[in-house]
Amino acid sequence: MSGVRSFVAVELPASFRQEIDRLHSRIATEGLRLVRPDLVHITLKFLGDVPEKDLNAVAQALREVKAAPFPVQVKGIGAFPGGGVRVLWLGLEGDFSKLYQGIEKALEPLGFPPEKRGFSPHVTLGRVGRPNVEISRKIKARMAEFSGLDLGGFTVDRFYLKKSTLTRGGPIYEDLAAFPL
Repeated sequence: MSGVRSFVAVELPASFRQEIDRLHSRIATEGLRLVRPDLVHITLKFLGDVPEKDLNAVAQALREVKAAPFPVQVKGIGAFPGGGVRVLWLGLEGDFSKLYQGIEKALEPLGFPPEKRGFSPHVTLGRVGRPNVEISRKIKARMAEFSGLDLGGFTVDRFYLKKSTLTRGGPIYEDLAAFPL
């Protein structure tokens, strides 16, 4: 039985989406598929395919998460993993720990185990379909050009339960529920 492909995320303000749009033309390189600015977000937890009948329970659990609004700085650029680049990202400085841990704790009783590798807050700028040495070299050269990147800050004051529908034209995201902090 398939479900609703879902994740928990923080949205970026429109002003940052515009900054990312401007940044795209400066970081574009062969082999790097850039994420459309209207789709960028901060993933807090990927849930996978959730049975539709369970979405209300997920939303109810997320309503119980207690965290205060907090400031975030968008700084730096990096890649996962360190060797053969697969993901190019913008770094985030801010205390996501209370929000992240609250989400993990709220969802674990519903069968969503905590992440083993921890949480590294970032905004995905692009992905590499088939990593190789040459593409990684080009991306790392671009990263060096933007090592001091600082796009400013914003306040995280809500998070979302989102639906993701994969299409040939790229993913389509839909807000299922919003949770103010």
